[in-house]
Amino acid sequence: MTGAGTDNGSLSYARRGIALGLFTGVVWGLDGVLLGIALAGSLGAASAALIAISLAGAALHDGIAAVWLLIANAASGKLREIGRALAVRPGRIVCAAALLGGPVGMAGYLLGITHAGAAHTLAVSAIYPAIGSALAVLFLKERIPARAWVGILVCVAGAVVVGWSPPAGERYPHFALGIAFALMAAFGWGLESVLSTRAMDVLDPEVAINIREAVSFIVYMAVLLPVFGGLRAAAALAVSGALPLIAAAALCGAVSYSSWYKAMNMTGAGRAMALSITYVFWSIVFCYVLPPHIKPAPGLIVGAVLISGGTLLIVGNPKELVNLRNK
Repeated sequence: MTGAGTDNGSLSYARRGIALGLFTGVVWGLDGVLLGIALAGSLGAASAALIAISLAGAALHDGIAAVWLLIANAASGKLREIGRALAVRPGRIVCAAALLGGPVGMAGYLLGITHAGAAHTLAVSAIYPAIGSALAVLFLKERIPARAWVGILVCVAGAVVVGWSPPAGERYPHFALGIAFALMAAFGWGLESVLSTRAMDVLDPEVAINIREAVSFIVYMAVLLPVFGGLRAAAALAVSGALPLIAAAALCGAVSYSSWYKAMNMTGAGRAMALSITYVFWSIVFCYVLPPHIKPAPGLIVGAVLISGGTLLIVGNPKELVNLRNK
């Protein structure tokens, strides 16, 4: 009876991890759309100005997200754990993950959007689960079923279909640079997931993601913005009409990242990353629902179907996940 109860408990735990992974994709899709709306007015700027504005937007996003998470951790009595975490090796690993996920991943993501458009950036950055899963097998010794690998490939194929053609009437003279930034985001997020999963064997996920966002913001403000002339852009954004949208996006980002870190801890880095890739699908939904109400093209619908099907392959049977994690 004890063994059956343990299996049922593990199965319930795995299912909750899967649900969190899917929820991560929903909220991150909304996060990206809100940021795109907030920064839409900067698309006509010169390339150097676009870089400064994108980095400023990423800095404000992570900084406000850190504040949201700090409030949540204070409410749950976890503030002291943040200081304790920074004094141990797993906390320092999270700091390294913050550099990969924030100044590398998030900055690459926003720079990709401003230089190559949201559709292509979403598609290219969506390969991060494949990168992270391969690294998880190599460094974390995770065992991912063959069916889940197929699901990852189908999801990536769907993301490519979504971003195959740029929006009609829009031109991106620095398109190749934007694709390079999107690839930078994919590698940053893939590496971040592996490091964070290792650290969360010891750290509470809410504490880990709070450290991640705070460290990311500090690096933006102390290093990246001064180097790329983004301090003035950050100040302008902070007093502009875009700030409420950035704050709302940051709240979505805080919730999404917190859920993602929990999901990685509960269901493994590879599966959690693959589930979160549904942000491509959800971003299409939110683009259609929110102003300016972009209507989905046939390619977007086909890509969304592929992503949904790939997700079903990845999720598979939760009992299989319990068996793999117990080996």
